[in-house]
Amino acid sequence: MDTRTADELLAIAEDARERTRREDATGAQMVEVRYPDMLAALDWYLEAGQPDEGFRLATALVPFWMSTKRIDDGDSWFARALEQPAGSPGRRARATYDHGYLVFWAGHYDVADPRFTEARRLAEAAGDTNLVALALAGSARVALGRDPAEAVRLCREGLAATESTPDAEGRSSSLHVLGVALQMSGDFEAARDVMATRLELGRAAGNEFIVWVESSNLSMVERQLGNLDRADELSREALRIVQARGDAMAIPWIINGLAAVTAAKGDFERAATLNGMAAGLLEQAGGDWPPDEREQYEATLELVRQGMTDADVDLARAAGAAMTLEDGVAYALGDAESA
Repeated sequence: MDTRTADELLAIAEDARERTRREDATGAQMVEVRYPDMLAALDWYLEAGQPDEGFRLATALVPFWMSTKRIDDGDSWFARALEQPAGSPGRRARATYDHGYLVFWAGHYDVADPRFTEARRLAEAAGDTNLVALALAGSARVALGRDPAEAVRLCREGLAATESTPDAEGRSSSLHVLGVALQMSGDFEAARDVMATRLELGRAAGNEFIVWVESSNLSMVERQLGNLDRADELSREALRIVQARGDAMAIPWIINGLAAVTAAKGDFERAATLNGMAAGLLEQAGGDWPPDEREQYEATLELVRQGMTDADVDLARAAGAAMTLEDGVAYALGDAESA
């Protein structure tokens, strides 16, 4: 490894991240073919006394680590790198946030929460309001499971911090988590307004990442408002998008939503199959349920157990859990009559 090679790999990874944000599947492919070299470059940057470039490369790899079941790779590198008191304040702050964000999705809240708090402190010292808002949204994600009202407060603080920068990534993240927090607080109408607004902004910008995220979240809200056909339509739209990008972490979240809608419609056997499938695929992806998704997952399971015997529920869930990713998505997108 040398500077030229490492910098070439960094450029590829950053280009791939931008492609991934545009839902361009070539982004993950670009990283996959050079992945062993990129891991070597991460360590080389640290050993060569260039931590900022290492932090940039790790930031670029976060979506890849999440979508390809490699969260442990990123967690290990960030933990090693952040043990060293190196890097510029801004890059170190971003890396601290990224580490928290990455491990949050694996359910490691005990690591994520202090990372978000530290990232906010560093970002405030650096005067980076965008990163302040990102860190606040990260802390709000953790708070969702214990105190949704606190999550709402943190998100509104993030929105206030970025009031003068409407296109900031941190503002978008704060708005996204605010919708989830309002939903978990029981304010479904306000949650729908926030999610629908962000969904339309995503559609107008051609940002399919925002479209699938907010379609999935809005599906949860519409279901709770009793609009089951709309909820089903939104979940299916989200699943088609993440199927195309091959996101192993996102697919079970969306199937979880479809299971909830299906159970609410009274098709308990299919709902139980989808419920088991979602759990199995999430385990394969190395993830854990975020607080709102866990709440939905457990509510679905409780509902199907009210409509079926425990033995039949277990049988259906086992059948879902045994499906491959491809077969599971085909089943989820199929009509109940043809499944």
